[in-house]
Amino acid sequence: MWKLLYNIGLILAAPVIVCVLLAKPRCRPGLAQRLGLEDGLSGLFGLSRRPDRPEGPDRLDRPSEPDRPVIWVHAVSLGEAVAAAPLVKALHGRHPEYRYIVTTVTETGHEAVEQRLAGVAEHRYAPLDLPWVVAGMIDRLRPALYLFVETELWPNLLWTLRDRQVPSVLVNGRLSSRSFRRQDVGGIRELYRSVLQSISLCLMQSDRDRQRIVALGANPDVAHTTGNIKFDQPLPDMNGESSLRQTFGLADQERLILAGSTHAGEEELLVLAYGQIVKAHPSAVLMLAPRHIERVDRVEAMIREAGFTAQRKSRIGETEAGPRVIILDTRGELARAYREAVVAFVGGTLIPVGGHNLLEPAVWGTPVLFGPYTDHCAEVAALLGEAGGGRRVTGVEDFVQCVSEWLADQNARDAVGQAAKRVVFDNQGALQRSLDLIETCLTTAFVKRIS
Repeated sequence: MWKLLYNIGLILAAPVIVCVLLAKPRCRPGLAQRLGLEDGLSGLFGLSRRPDRPEGPDRLDRPSEPDRPVIWVHAVSLGEAVAAAPLVKALHGRHPEYRYIVTTVTETGHEAVEQRLAGVAEHRYAPLDLPWVVAGMIDRLRPALYLFVETELWPNLLWTLRDRQVPSVLVNGRLSSRSFRRQDVGGIRELYRSVLQSISLCLMQSDRDRQRIVALGANPDVAHTTGNIKFDQPLPDMNGESSLRQTFGLADQERLILAGSTHAGEEELLVLAYGQIVKAHPSAVLMLAPRHIERVDRVEAMIREAGFTAQRKSRIGETEAGPRVIILDTRGELARAYREAVVAFVGGTLIPVGGHNLLEPAVWGTPVLFGPYTDHCAEVAALLGEAGGGRRVTGVEDFVQCVSEWLADQNARDAVGQAAKRVVFDNQGALQRSLDLIETCLTTAFVKRIS
C-alpha cells in the first residue's frame, strides 16, 4: 500500500519537482539524464542519438564492456562526492575488475567526481525516483552493488534494487535530529520502515545514528557503527604549490580569516564581525567562500554596501593592501585554501542549516570556529570542542572575541590548531571498517553472478 501511495503522490508532484529543479541553477545540468532521457530531448521523441555525441567512457551502454560488472555509487552533491572519493579509489584498488559509476544530483558534485576520480569512475546524474526512470537506469547499468552516501534514501530505487536482488549499502550514514523527527511520524515511519528493510547494510557514523536508523525500521543485524569516513580524507593535492597566498593576492604580513561554505544570513554577520576585528588587527583579511557559487554577485554587492573592498579570487591581479573581503568564486579550491588561513570558520552553523565539513580546516592544523547549528556535524563539533581544537560561537560578539584572541596570541592559536589536527588523525579507520563490511556484499554479489 505504501508503495502505491508514494508513487501516486510522486507522479502528481512530478511537474512541480521538475519546475523546482529548473529554478535551481545548480540542479539544471543533467536534468534530461535525471528524467531518463539518455540522449537529451531527442530521447523523448525516440530520435536517434546525436551524431556529435562521442563514444567513450561516459556511455553507460557501450557494447565493448557488456559483461563487466558495475558498482554504482551515489553521492548527492559536493560534500558527499568528496567523502566518497577515497572509498571508490580503495574499492577500485581492491577490485579493478569492476566498472565504477558515480552519480550525483548537482553540478558541483559532478565536478568533484571529475576532479577526484578521473580514470577511476564515470559520472552520471542520478535518476529521479520515478519508477520507470529508476528501472531504466538499473537496466542500463545492471549493477552488482549499489552504495549510497549519507542517508540519501530514494524508495523506488531501493525497492527496485531489492526486487532485482542487487545488494544496497548505506555508507557513512547519519540521521540529523530534524530528519529523525520528520521521519518518525505515523504513516511516514511505515514508509521508511519498508524502505530501510530493503537495505543490505547500514554503515553509520555514530552509535546515535545507528540507534536512530534501527528505531525507524532498519534491521538491527545489518546496522553497524563504522565511524565517519571524512576523517580518512587524504590531504588535498597542492599540485606542487607550496602556498596559495600569491593567487589570493595576500601580502606576506597579512593574515587570512577564511569562512567556508557560507550561506545568506551569516555572511552579513561575518562581514560585520570583520569590521570590528580589523580595527585592532589591520593586517587581517577576510575571505568568504559561499556554499553556492551562483550567489557570488549578491555576496559582492553586500560587501560593498558594508563599506569594504570586495575582490573576486578569479579576478585578482596585483596584490592589494588594506582591509578587504576576498570572495572565493572558483570551485575546488576551498579545501586547499584552509591551509592558508590562521583561523577558519565553517558555514551553515550561524543559521539553522546544520553545518558543513569541519574537518577540512582541521586536517591542516587550522583552528576551527563554528556556530550553534551543528546538527549535521554534531559528533565532529563535539570532538573538536572537547579536544580544544575548535570553538563554538553564538554570534558576532563571540566571533570577534575569539578571533581577536587567536590573532593576538600565536602560541594559543598554534595549540588549538594542533589539537584540531590530532582529532582528525585519532579518529581515522572508518574507511577500512566500511570496506571490510562492503566486501561481504561483494562476495554475495559474485556468488549470485556466477551461479
